[in-house]
Parts: sequence; C-alpha cells; structure tokens
Amino acid sequence: MLRRLCGRAFFVILFSREVSTMTTASAARRTPLYELHKEAGGKIVDFHGWELPVQYSSIVKEHQAVRTACGIFDVSHMGQVTVSGPQALEFVQKINSNDAERLKPGDAMYSHMPNERGGIVDDIIVSRLAADRFFIVVNAATREKDFAWMTLQAKGLDVRLADRGDDYGMVALQGPRAAELMDVIAPGSAKLKRFGALELELFGEPSLITRTGYTGEDGCEFIVPTAVTPLVWQALMAKGSAFGLLPCGLGARDTLRLEAGYLLYGSDIDDEHSPFEAGYGWVVKLTKKDFIGKKWLEAQKDSGIRRRLTGIRMLEGGVPRAGMAVTLDGRRLGTLSSASFSPTFRIGIGMGYFDRTDLAAGTRVALDMHGRTVAAEVAALPFYRLPK
Repeated sequence: MLRRLCGRAFFVILFSREVSTMTTASAARRTPLYELHKEAGGKIVDFHGWELPVQYSSIVKEHQAVRTACGIFDVSHMGQVTVSGPQALEFVQKINSNDAERLKPGDAMYSHMPNERGGIVDDIIVSRLAADRFFIVVNAATREKDFAWMTLQAKGLDVRLADRGDDYGMVALQGPRAAELMDVIAPGSAKLKRFGALELELFGEPSLITRTGYTGEDGCEFIVPTAVTPLVWQALMAKGSAFGLLPCGLGARDTLRLEAGYLLYGSDIDDEHSPFEAGYGWVVKLTKKDFIGKKWLEAQKDSGIRRRLTGIRMLEGGVPRAGMAVTLDGRRLGTLSSASFSPTFRIGIGMGYFDRTDLAAGTRVALDMHGRTVAAEVAALPFYRLPK
C-alpha cells in the first residue's frame, strides 16, 4: 500500500496542496523554459507565483535519477544580485554571516544573511568573480525583500547593486554523472572544484557556472542570459541520454534537499530562527569583523540555544507532513517544518524545531498523523550524505 501511495498521484496531490498556499495576488510568472516544460509533459503548478513543473514522469523516478545518474532542473525562478565597486567586499561582509574575505576570484560559498536579532533574512550563495565584484543567488520567494534589505544596508558605501533576476535563467544539473555531462557542454568545466565559480561564454553570451546545488549530490548550476537559457537546456537534454539524464521537477527537488538536510526558507528558516538553532552554526564566523546580527549571535552562542532543528524518521508506515506535532512521552516537542516520504530510504522523514536540544539519535518519539499516534525516532541530520 505504501508503495502505491508514494506513486505519481499521491505525491502530486501532497505537493500541490503545499504549493497552492504559495501563490501571489499577481499573475503567475513563467521562466524562459516554460514552453519546453509544457512540450515535455511537465505537470505545471504555481510555486511562489511562478509556473513550474512539479514533475515530468514520477517524483520517485526523478529523485532516483539524481541519486544514481543525473537530473536537470529549471531554477530560473531564483533571484540574482550583482555587487560591485570599491567597497563590494566590505558590503558583502556586512550582510552575511560567513567570511567572504577568504574567497578568491572563482570561489563561491553558502551563507546566511542575518537580521539585527540573529534571525535569517535569507540563505544565499555568494560567488566572488573579482576582487571588487560578487554574484549572489537568493531565493525566489524573498527576492524583492532581499534586494530591499541589501539596498538599505548599502547606504554610505561605495558599492553598486543590481537586481538581475529578470536578466538570467538558471539550470541545475545534479547527480554523480553531472560533471561528465557538464564537460560535454562546457569543455574543461568538470575541473571546477566544489563551490567554484567559472565565468565563460555559452552560445556567445557571458555566463556563469557554479559547482553548487540543492540535492546533496555533485553538480553545477548554469546561470545564463534568459535568451540562451532554452539553448542550454536543449543542449543538455540532447546529450544527456548517455548519462541517464532525466528532467526533474519541484517534487524531486524537495525530497532530495530534505534527505540532504538542506533548508527551505519560509519553512525551516525565517526571520525568527537563527543559524545556530537551524544547526547551521558553521556559516557563522564570529571571528570576522562586525556584521549584522553578530552581537546577538555571540550572545546566543554563549548562553546556548533553547530549540534546535531536529530530524525524525518514521518507524511505521505513513507519510509525515509539515505542521504535524511531535511528542515525547505525551509532551509536545514541536512541529515538523519539512517532511515527506524518502525515495532513497523508503520511509517517512522530516525535521522540525523541538524545545529539547539534547535528544540523541534513536530517541523514540510519536507523531500525530491526522489524529492517529504513529511511532518515530529522532534521526541525525542530514539523512543522506554524498558517498565518498
């Protein structure tokens, strides 16, 4: 029964329920790849005001392709901001918790943008392209908010910001065979190191490839002008069959990132939760010079956190969903912020903020699943690590 439930229809119903709450009042937007998705039979849903495919074949099949071969994703809904000028580094250091000073041109890093209270404005990828030039990828749902925040923080600094979200499309190529296919399209790019950034020309246009992703697998993201985004997608698809390539939708992207313990802004992190509480204290470099929220984060680290993002694994059948309550010995610990069936482990998994920070992996807990108490256990995050 569980195998049947985790097929195409069930996943689409569950995912569509979640994305239906993410729409905006304005008309949904379309990426440069919309027509290609329709032609390929992609099931289109509204995701934060963008019309994107939730799946093509089945979420499980697409998920497994990324874990074993490679998959291709349209992530053109993500936002992009360019930062340049004599004080570009000073600005980037001010707004992010990680240390951009250690980046050489051609390096990238994952980071958080804290607010004054240590909450997270957004999680971002920062690429340093030159001594005085940076490229920042932000989340689709926070694009306008992020740019307004950055603009406010740039006051008084000799720096130029540009919202380039309408100028670029993004294609993510992910999986153990992604580098091989990447090298076919952009010869020599397979040598790019993890969290590397390479400027190059694709189809005659200045483009960027970063060795980054949101799946827990190796891979890269092509950031290209909107006019050539379909050409990049078509070129990868044309050569991809030899590498087991499948087009993938939002559904597989979500199950892959959940297994990898990656955060979803608005669910797992937001303005009220800190990097330490999310288990991402490694992105907070308190040894660097002052940055927004540093004093608050220093105080939190010294005093200790009172809640922590914690993983759970089901011990019985059933698919956990965000918002479900988790209890220990009848006492409520918290609620799940993200949850799903795991195609890799073939069991339900999830994570949420619990008001106990000392729970060891294997601790038995219970999940309230539509009025039914279901057994689960605390699990270490991430659930999945890239094999060495």
